[in-house]
Amino acid sequence: MSVFKQEIFWDVVPYVSLAILIVGLTWRYRYDKFGWTTRSSELYESKLLSVASPMFHYGILVVIVGHVIGLVIPQSWTAAIGIDEHLYHWSALILGGIAGLATLVGIGLLIYRRRTIGPVFIATTKNDKLMYVALLAAIIAGLATTVIGMTPAGQAPEANYRDTVAPWFRSIWILQPDGVAMAAAPLQFHIHVIIALVLFALLPFTRLVHMFSAPIGYLFRPYVVYRSRSEAGRDQLLGSSPSRRGW
Repeated sequence: MSVFKQEIFWDVVPYVSLAILIVGLTWRYRYDKFGWTTRSSELYESKLLSVASPMFHYGILVVIVGHVIGLVIPQSWTAAIGIDEHLYHWSALILGGIAGLATLVGIGLLIYRRRTIGPVFIATTKNDKLMYVALLAAIIAGLATTVIGMTPAGQAPEANYRDTVAPWFRSIWILQPDGVAMAAAPLQFHIHVIIALVLFALLPFTRLVHMFSAPIGYLFRPYVVYRSRSEAGRDQLLGSSPSRRGW
């Protein structure tokens, strides 16, 4: 692919992926609200799930936070508080490598469980199978990028993603896409980002949609008053009205 075509690709494709994500989420919420769920399979098998699920979810949470810090915070900001590029680079590689490895092991166990436990496998949709492939590929590509970052080639100035991928990422959100910056990034970053864009486009149509749901209302709902049958009967006999639920 020529440099010009790469620039066009990185200017346009992210918005296509975002458009599919937004439209897909809107459609799913409006027409498939009852399907907006992880379709929990804990009932079928819980022992392996109790290990794999926390490992994957905590690992991916650290990975996401690391990506946000690395892509959103400019290099000049970390330098201003005394964190030089060498310290930042190796801290990100070590922490990112540990979190990425935990995520990989977790998703590996989840896929193994889903493939070997009959009822769990039957409950897996075609979209979810495709999602698992894309998610696993994104994690492996991210770990490969981390490993390359520990080599002399990965530590070269032109391999610094904070000079290429990060400015491009920020430019997308201000509607001034800088495809030139992304085109200058090494191949491993191109592969990782392309897989991520595919994953974002698939997300609304898979069980990963649950990541956009948070039980915020649970923090503000009235508490539930549990009363025994005998207490309820005694109140009725005495003619007292039940206490109001709520805070």
